[in-house]
Amino acid sequence: MFDLDQWQEIFSTLAKNPLRTFLTAFGVGWGMFMLIVMMGAGNGLENGVSREFTNVATNSFFLWGQSTSKPYNGFGPGRRMQMNENDYLAIKEQVPNAATVAPRNQLNGFQGGNNVIRGAKSGDFEVMGDFPQIKEVEGIDILEGRFLNQNDMDQRRKIAVIGTRVQDLLFEPDEDPIGENIRINGVYFTIVGVFGTRTNGDRGERDESKIYIPFSTFQRAFNNGNRVGWFAIRSSDGVPASEVLEDVIDILKRRHSVAPDDNRAFGNFNLEKQYNQIKGLFGGIRLLVWIVGVGTLIAGVIGVSNIMLVIVKERTKEIGIRRAIGARPRHIISQILFESITLTSLAGYVGLMAGMLSLDAVSALVGENAEMFLNPRVEMSMVYQALAVLVVAGAIAGLIPARKALAVHPVEALRAD
Repeated sequence: MFDLDQWQEIFSTLAKNPLRTFLTAFGVGWGMFMLIVMMGAGNGLENGVSREFTNVATNSFFLWGQSTSKPYNGFGPGRRMQMNENDYLAIKEQVPNAATVAPRNQLNGFQGGNNVIRGAKSGDFEVMGDFPQIKEVEGIDILEGRFLNQNDMDQRRKIAVIGTRVQDLLFEPDEDPIGENIRINGVYFTIVGVFGTRTNGDRGERDESKIYIPFSTFQRAFNNGNRVGWFAIRSSDGVPASEVLEDVIDILKRRHSVAPDDNRAFGNFNLEKQYNQIKGLFGGIRLLVWIVGVGTLIAGVIGVSNIMLVIVKERTKEIGIRRAIGARPRHIISQILFESITLTSLAGYVGLMAGMLSLDAVSALVGENAEMFLNPRVEMSMVYQALAVLVVAGAIAGLIPARKALAVHPVEALRAD
């Protein structure tokens, strides 16, 4: 394998017809290039989508009241479900696998904008009445100050934690918002913290436009009584969120006299289910990428095999002379295999490097601001797998020509033109 004369002969043989060698190598290189680029693009898309889940616990779900669709226990259909704090206490007591139960309220309903004023500036932002535990469900990054705590809840403090977009719109760039007051629907709140989000695009902008105030303060300041708009619930580690969701809905149905088979009384959004579906989707995409990429690579390898057959035919007399002077079969086979593996490996390596450089260029152009695309690179383990496929493909491509060369009879080869 490390015989210098053998390697010189290999490169000499490939250089005799440079155009043929180039076109053959291009097919292999293009196949490897496509495999690397498709793997990188798939990873970039998966990373971008997965980033959207970094701002929330993936083993969580959200549940809210809707309207009943069936009569039950003396009540007619169409009854609106209104959850309350007693439901919260029942869930905490009867569902041990609910690691986090966070009742939530929002001023003016879901995604309702509110007139928030600070001095001469104002804006419409989502105002959330929350428990401190909401931080265990939503990935809230505190950049300045602090988040809500239990003392804020117990003492019904009029404090607020604002998003960075709220800070940008209500404060000057050099102003420190901590300790300043804002007015929400005529009620003054003192800012104790500023938070950011890990998501980008429209989703990130919405998250950073929120204002969190204590749940108990929300009830008193905006005459909300003991009503709960919806629940954010996180399951214990290792427990599927769907199991906890079923337990919670069963409790709420019993408490609010809802028919056991009424599936419209309570709406929900199971983030774990969606996350698993997306993971399964990208698993299928990875499989498809390998099938298409390897298929393209095989097409190039077939070209290598055909060219090697042509080379064997051209060198029939040479092979016959070698056999006649005592060359062993393994010498003939190794020569053809090395030529095939060398051509395939060099072409594949060039395609691999071209693919990696292309992904680096795309990553630099896109940066981290794209909403659904991030870091389109290929892990080294995937690169090693691709190289392994390449070497095996090169060996397979040379196997048939090698056997053809071995079948050459010395006497007939010497008579060949």
